[in-house]
Amino acid sequence: MCGIAGCMTPAGRSPEALQASGQAMGDAIAHRGPDDHGVWIDDSGSAVLSHRRLAILDLSPRGHQPMHSADGHLTIVYNGEIYNSPDLRIELEQAGQVFRGTSDTEVLLAAISEWGLEPALQRCNGMFAFGLWDHKTQRLTLIRDRMGIKPLYYGWAKDGTFLFGSELKALRTWDAFDTTIDFDALAQYFRHNYIPSPATIYTSIRKLPPGGLLTLNLSDLPSRACETSLWWSLERRWTAGMENPFEGTDEEGIKELERRLNEAVCRRTLADVPLGTFLSGGVDSSAVTALLQQASSQPVRTFSIGFTEGEYDEMPMSRKVADHLGTDHTEYRVTEADALAVIPELPQLYDEPFADSSQIPTILVSRLARKEVTTILSGDGGDELFSGYPRYNKSLNLWRRRQRIPGILAGMVGGSLRSLPRPIRYQLESMVGPILKRSGGAFLTGHLLDRMTELLSTRSFTEFYGMANTHQLPLGGLLNGRDALAPPFSVDRFTSRDPSLQLMSLLDLMTYIPGDILTKVDRASMSVALEARVPILDHTIVEFAARIPDRLRHDETGGKRILRELVYQHIPRELIDRPKMGFAVPLSKWLTGELRDWTEDLLSEQQLQNDGLLDVRAVRRLWDDQCSGRRQHANLLWNVLMLQAWRRAQP
Repeated sequence: MCGIAGCMTPAGRSPEALQASGQAMGDAIAHRGPDDHGVWIDDSGSAVLSHRRLAILDLSPRGHQPMHSADGHLTIVYNGEIYNSPDLRIELEQAGQVFRGTSDTEVLLAAISEWGLEPALQRCNGMFAFGLWDHKTQRLTLIRDRMGIKPLYYGWAKDGTFLFGSELKALRTWDAFDTTIDFDALAQYFRHNYIPSPATIYTSIRKLPPGGLLTLNLSDLPSRACETSLWWSLERRWTAGMENPFEGTDEEGIKELERRLNEAVCRRTLADVPLGTFLSGGVDSSAVTALLQQASSQPVRTFSIGFTEGEYDEMPMSRKVADHLGTDHTEYRVTEADALAVIPELPQLYDEPFADSSQIPTILVSRLARKEVTTILSGDGGDELFSGYPRYNKSLNLWRRRQRIPGILAGMVGGSLRSLPRPIRYQLESMVGPILKRSGGAFLTGHLLDRMTELLSTRSFTEFYGMANTHQLPLGGLLNGRDALAPPFSVDRFTSRDPSLQLMSLLDLMTYIPGDILTKVDRASMSVALEARVPILDHTIVEFAARIPDRLRHDETGGKRILRELVYQHIPRELIDRPKMGFAVPLSKWLTGELRDWTEDLLSEQQLQNDGLLDVRAVRRLWDDQCSGRRQHANLLWNVLMLQAWRRAQP
């Protein structure tokens, strides 16, 4: 695991200047790779590749990057792990390839040289993002892994330089970096807690999508004619799976999932450094830990944290699971001071506004684990693959009720409710709110009546699902009148599909997983040079999950039935069957308690007016409601605060 960066720039800069620029890009992401660094400049003086290394495989200098292929035609900067590299190495040696070291980077280069780029990628099982320079064609190629586990940003500076890197902070070191803010991206941020791909906070920079491939020829640099495509498409693989459902028995399905997950977990033990797991005691992390412990001759190192607030504390359950499995368990009860101390670091860690508050415990548990291990396995992805969130069934039930209202009537009711003054709407909500909750709206955020008004305006299930599971914003929006009324995914190509658990899983896997979950884990873990691996998102499991029928996804006890049944074979049911807690923090308590002065400072009228991005009255109304106890807006206020803190942290 590492940090990568680089550029293609018009001629005119001296080798010394290019070396300094490459070094600065690498230094900005040194936390991702504290073990080694390197900068390479093409003979033409137009391409620069920079690398920061976190040594996981082949700890010797033979794993140094930028790395050149044996034939001298290719140079790579690579971030990630290819878990089946030992098998690929055997094939390549039989084909005549000769290796100098044992790193998977060298295997990747040899595979590309032997089989070609896309055939080599299709054979790779892993997580990765890399930049590849072809000396013959003078072409730069950028690649991102299938699920978007590893990040990759790219775009153009004001002077026509093409930039790329693992984090935005590497790109910002370029002296002509364009800092123009993308207001449409900010509008989406206020809906979703994160800025969905391919956008970033900057108009000039984009995220390479999961499974993405970008090529740029040196000759096309002046015209900015880069090409992007997908070398692997989640949408195509998932929809193909939906059309070819698994037809075996329930027992056969559970057995097949265990086989695939066991292979995925065992593949992810490939490392020359200490390894462990995050263990919350929930279904996903328990499944990963149980299979890893089953395959290990020594106690697996497991890590969990808890909070003093009982409703947010998963530590007692994780301890019981660890005791049952016999792991070498480390836990830490986080104090309020520990958590609050992280908050000033968030803008620097996440580079652009990011407001999933579980970023805080994720950072803290990463720091705990890094004291003992360099590689960690997490259980992320189970809820999305196997329909584990309560919102899945609730969204389906609420949509069925919505369908009973004719479209024209729904539009008339929605328009009438929106036209009512706020005090009247709130009074009406106090009267009908209990009815709306009983009708399936209890999981919705924001003012329930306003939220239902929004949902009445939706025209398709995919739009409805996206709207139901985002922030409900004040009428008129927060971003100086701008609002984001649509989900980040394109709904048009999905509207013909019937509402289903599988469809909702696909939408989350395309958006929420790479944009929120994987971004959160990558930045939190790599901030302390901890490599996080996610076996449940192995592409072989993803492709199988697409075929899972509803009966294996959900039963009367909840979601993820197939994964729960797998875990029951390793851990007593009573240790697993409990209400889902998530990785939450007591935001409401903090904002009006220990964080009140910090919040008041960032949300002062003067500060909001100086920044000029937000509607001052709308923000102050949210904060006044929160402080008075009239309404709870903690999650939406966190979005505002993370934007304000990010703005203040910019040079």
